[in-house]
Amino acid sequence: MDKTVANLASAVAEIEDGMTVMIGGFGGAGSPIELIHALIDRYRATGHPRDLTVVNNNAGNGHVGLAALIEAGMVRKLICSFPRSADPVVFTDLYLAGKIELELVPQGTLAERIRAGGAGIPAFYTPTSFGTDLAAGKPVEEFEGRSYVRERWLKADVALVKAELADPYGNLTYRMAARNFNPLMCMASVVTIVQASRIVAAGEIDPEAVVTPGIFVQKIVEVPHPHQEEDLNRANAAYPLEA
Repeated sequence: MDKTVANLASAVAEIEDGMTVMIGGFGGAGSPIELIHALIDRYRATGHPRDLTVVNNNAGNGHVGLAALIEAGMVRKLICSFPRSADPVVFTDLYLAGKIELELVPQGTLAERIRAGGAGIPAFYTPTSFGTDLAAGKPVEEFEGRSYVRERWLKADVALVKAELADPYGNLTYRMAARNFNPLMCMASVVTIVQASRIVAAGEIDPEAVVTPGIFVQKIVEVPHPHQEEDLNRANAAYPLEA
């Protein structure tokens, strides 16, 4: 039942070419920077994994975290809501050069597609995007005089998640806004890999405070002092980070 692993490299060792990877975070809030960087390290050492499909709220900023993953050439397709954010130069340049695919999804629809994947609901209807290019080719039905677009669930092979507290069984809590997409992605993925700021003994997390139950988590690694994306970008950092 102990789901803890010794280090970041072990945590990401089984991610394979072509997998769909959900990465938590809303900008830098809840973004698992260290897990992403460990995945880049593995790619540089082995050439794998490559051709990933990444699901995230945005397209990364600067040259760290998700942006660094894209810059390394590991991502074939990005599914996100905000490809244009504070400093998305890496994604923008690759997209304009035709070197990365984009599936644009309205933010609420993205969250609901992920939630539906975790709940086992293959499809749902939403009025969002009706009459726009995003709805092209999708089934439309009318309910109570209003048109709704049918959207499919969204699932992944792996989720990379940042938590505040974890116990060895995988029960998780999050720090304020870092909660965002992370709990949904845990439920919608076959394997959930978590970096937690602190791993506590079983029973130390009040059951009423658990946000993600351990049944949805497969691996946990402790990262006591995680980087914050915004801090790295203000320092003009790029991965690999200088010591």
